[in-house]
Amino acid sequence: MSRDGVEIETGPSPQAAVIWLHGLGADGHDFEPIVPELVGRGERALRFVFPHAPVRPVTLNAGYAMRAWYDIIALDRRAAEDEGGIRASQAIVTELIRRENARGIATGHIVLAGFSQGGAMALYCGTRYPERLAGIIGLSCYQLLATRFEAERLPANQATPVFVAHGTQDPVVSPALGEAAYRQLQTAGYPVEWHAYSMPHAVCPQEITDIATWLRRVLP
Repeated sequence: MSRDGVEIETGPSPQAAVIWLHGLGADGHDFEPIVPELVGRGERALRFVFPHAPVRPVTLNAGYAMRAWYDIIALDRRAAEDEGGIRASQAIVTELIRRENARGIATGHIVLAGFSQGGAMALYCGTRYPERLAGIIGLSCYQLLATRFEAERLPANQATPVFVAHGTQDPVVSPALGEAAYRQLQTAGYPVEWHAYSMPHAVCPQEITDIATWLRRVLP
């Protein structure tokens, strides 16, 4: 664990990593407990990196300061987006990937994942990253700056597997937004999977099982 986040290695000398971005108001500890469910005993060693988002005022929550990857003006996706905050957090993600590179893990052995606001960042950063990643996971999220997607996406991750999932009873982020993100990626030719689960704004056991299976495929 460090000041900037939480790290878990499931075995010695990991040669692959998962960088997992938390949702609004949470921190890097949020998904720490699911690691044993994603990697079984005796499986290949992975490094899980759960960074803490910066603390910033969030307009949606009356300006209260909390951990957030960017400001949210309103849940209505037609509202203005915090482009400056999004791009600042994109720079953080880039540094996290480069840090893993410096520690001996190639970009092609890194999965970028996230939930809710963190999932939106994972989709945003992954499709715009200049080197191929092993995979991208976006859970209970949406596309950021969706109208810029075609102009800004880079070819390096055109063939990268993408796992998009959403709860069908999500009262926070409409399932329609998650499906719209999936459709936009599908239309652009990405090898993207759509998973819907009977749950609210959360994760469920079947989803975790499906992610573990997917991770074994992209990080064998």
